[in-house]
Amino acid sequence: MDAAVAADNSVTLDHVPTGAQARITRIQGDKGLARRLLGLGLRVGSEITVLQQRRRGVVVASAGTRVALGSSVADKLLMQPLDQ
Repeated sequence: MDAAVAADNSVTLDHVPTGAQARITRIQGDKGLARRLLGLGLRVGSEITVLQQRRRGVVVASAGTRVALGSSVADKLLMQPLDQ
C-alpha cells in the first residue's frame, strides 16, 4: 500500500491536487503541531481548498484565509477528498 494512502482512502495533504477540496481527518503529529495549526484556523474537520502545490510545501485556503504549509507539516495531515 502507498504510504500516502490510508486504509480509509485518506491521503496526505501533499498528495491532494491543486484546485481540489478536502477535509482534515487526522493530524499525525504532537500537541504542539495541533496547537500551531489551530492558531492558523486548521483543525480536524476543517475543509480546505488546495491553491498551490510547491516543491517544499502547499498553499491552502480555509474559511477565507490563505495558509502556506511546509512539506513536513503537509505530510502529517490526513485528508478526505470531497466530491464536487
